[in-house]
Amino acid sequence: MISSNRGILRVVLDTDVVVAAFRSDRGASRQLLLSALDGKFEALISVPLMVEYEAVLTRPEHLNASGLSADEVNAILDAYAKVATPVRLRFLWRPRLKVPADEMVLETAVNGAADWLVTFNERHLAAAAREFGVRVSRPRDLWTEIRRRDEKE
Repeated sequence: MISSNRGILRVVLDTDVVVAAFRSDRGASRQLLLSALDGKFEALISVPLMVEYEAVLTRPEHLNASGLSADEVNAILDAYAKVATPVRLRFLWRPRLKVPADEMVLETAVNGAADWLVTFNERHLAAAAREFGVRVSRPRDLWTEIRRRDEKE
């Protein structure tokens, strides 16, 4: 497991990262999803975020791109839910972001005391996340950090 100053690294994956992981077997997004499933870091998830994962990933265009059925997507999401740490959204920090749909991602990270929020949408999330001490990065940045830490061990 990859650790931070507080212990194991706590990470929220934005929906766009999970979609990229399903749509392509190449790249950092897929590696992060596999690393989460392997317990290399503590994946954080809230009910609204998991519902969004399912709703987005079972859209016809994403099923076609991934080559998976809705049942297969749900089986992978079930496995993710089993290894992820549930985050109860005790406080809603709205409005913080220009895109209301991104609020639940930020709220999951803040309420879960995440170290990293991984997204392709850094522009909208970074400033607000920094206010709470959460690092926002693209998938490749966290994947590089995980590989670097693995090499040290």
